[in-house]
Amino acid sequence: MSSLPLVIGAGTSFSFSHPWVLLFLLVLPLLALLRGKIGGTPGILFSSTKLVVAVGKRRRAHAGALLASLVYAAMACLIVALARPQLGRTFEQVQASGVDIMLALDVSGSMAAEDYTIGSSRANRIDVVKRVTQEFIEARPNDRIGIIAFAGRPYLVSPLTLDHDWLIRNLDRVQIGLVEDGTAIGSALASAVARLKDRDSKTKIIVLLTDGANNAGKVLPLTAAEAGKALGIKIYTIGAGSHGPVPVPMKDPFGRTVYQKVVFDFDEKLLGQIAQLADGKYFRAADTRSMADTFKEIDRLEKTKIEVEKTANYHDYFPWFLGAALLLIAAEALLSQTLWRSLP
Repeated sequence: MSSLPLVIGAGTSFSFSHPWVLLFLLVLPLLALLRGKIGGTPGILFSSTKLVVAVGKRRRAHAGALLASLVYAAMACLIVALARPQLGRTFEQVQASGVDIMLALDVSGSMAAEDYTIGSSRANRIDVVKRVTQEFIEARPNDRIGIIAFAGRPYLVSPLTLDHDWLIRNLDRVQIGLVEDGTAIGSALASAVARLKDRDSKTKIIVLLTDGANNAGKVLPLTAAEAGKALGIKIYTIGAGSHGPVPVPMKDPFGRTVYQKVVFDFDEKLLGQIAQLADGKYFRAADTRSMADTFKEIDRLEKTKIEVEKTANYHDYFPWFLGAALLLIAAEALLSQTLWRSLP
């Protein structure tokens, strides 16, 4: 299986090599509290504090508090330095052995039948197919996916691409009535095979979704399936819609929307033969839930091989904190011996 180009992601994170050392930071408030209660060793003893009341000015108290703060800040920086703070840049390399997938979606008039639901509301087949197809695309970010829509003839919605945002925007524009009506299953398969035949990927898949029988186009469905088989292309087929009469919206002579029960031709046997011939599988999606389950099953059967390699480059910042601690200690020593010198 050929590998897609490397997808490289990078992220920046801050961490500590020895985070448990940071627990010693909790000791600093305790030391400050004990120092405030016990006090330092007296340099001079007096029989009465009245003799030195004038000496205890507020400016000196502030100076002592500042000197103590410098010591505690130096200790905090030293503890953080010992914990080894690091700024890491992590690189993630994803090498995907992807799958090339062409989706062939029926947009004939019968896809307007409203025998599906979205939430609690009735919905037509094409809206449900587009929603489930989008979820399938989003679940396979490493695969090249293309879309062909077909009615009386096929037309390209998107070539094979890894730009799934662009792919989904094009899927949103798919609607009934862009080409003449009909169900050209064989021509749609032939067009999808042509898009995959020159690809170098080992795994190539066509997902064909239709609610009708082949009644248009110049290529027989089984002939197109045989061509796909010869080129190593696997074909999954999905039969959409429920059996029997289904409600189809129509306009009456007054322009009002009315519903008429219609029975559409559906060749379930042909879809089974196509899937069997091209080593795929046939699914019946009679309602919204089974449609979603079908795409999930195809996603499960055709998984993409992903290899992830992570590398990290770390830059240590402990010298900065160690330097800050030394500067704070030097500042405390200088100030305590000059501007705010204390009694011996």
